[in-house]
Amino acid sequence: MLDLQTISYFLALGSFVGVVSGLFGIGGGGIIVPVLTAIFLSHNTISQENVVHLALGTSMAIIIITSISSIKAQQKKKAIIWYVVKMMVPGILIGTFLATFVASKLDSFILSIIFSLFMFYSAVTMFFGKKPKPENKVFTAKTHILSGGLIGALSSLVSIGGGIMSVPYLLLQNIDIKKAIATSSAIGLPIAISGTLGYIINGWEYSSIENYTLGFVSIPALICVATASFLTAPIGVMLVHKINVNLMKKLFSILPFVLSIKMLISFI
Repeated sequence: MLDLQTISYFLALGSFVGVVSGLFGIGGGGIIVPVLTAIFLSHNTISQENVVHLALGTSMAIIIITSISSIKAQQKKKAIIWYVVKMMVPGILIGTFLATFVASKLDSFILSIIFSLFMFYSAVTMFFGKKPKPENKVFTAKTHILSGGLIGALSSLVSIGGGIMSVPYLLLQNIDIKKAIATSSAIGLPIAISGTLGYIINGWEYSSIENYTLGFVSIPALICVATASFLTAPIGVMLVHKINVNLMKKLFSILPFVLSIKMLISFI
């Protein structure tokens, strides 16, 4: 599986995701999962039954790296509301981890349907850019724990950092949009760590020296995509000041949904 062509695909994917991440402030899971699925399907050494699980687990591992990078940048601006993160973490860790056990029992086709439906929701949300009406109050610790569990579980099933859910959740509490995005990046780290651990444990029996996989995580894809993404993210940040980001965001919102539909068709 580790040939120059595959490595070039991983690097190209990481480069694109890095620019998109820097430009729109998103993790790129909506692109990573369907593209990795297509790459893995092209190799007959990987079972079709586990190919989406491998893409989901690898995406989670990649998000660990991108989240750390985002947190470092946001922390310099002191924009992360850490007490909210701390209250949500217990629910996030439990919800994310347990959801990987559910995902491991579902076949690739069902996971593709779940992923496609979520990407449709994500595309509509991003395209119209609707923001929830703030309630002018900070939620209780119990609400944060339960919400963290729900956000973590859903994020684990579709392998994203949770920003599409955590940002609106934070905005409900009348938190400034910039601080909501910054806090969301911090929330993405425990989601990614717990999700990665869960996908490794649940896929342990499928670990393969031949394919360089650890559970449901592809080591070559993790290294290549994460490295390229880290290096190209500054390009996206630079482009923010040179293009119409709102227009590009509307156009980009369609891409993850189209890719997820293509992934779904590949299993029919």
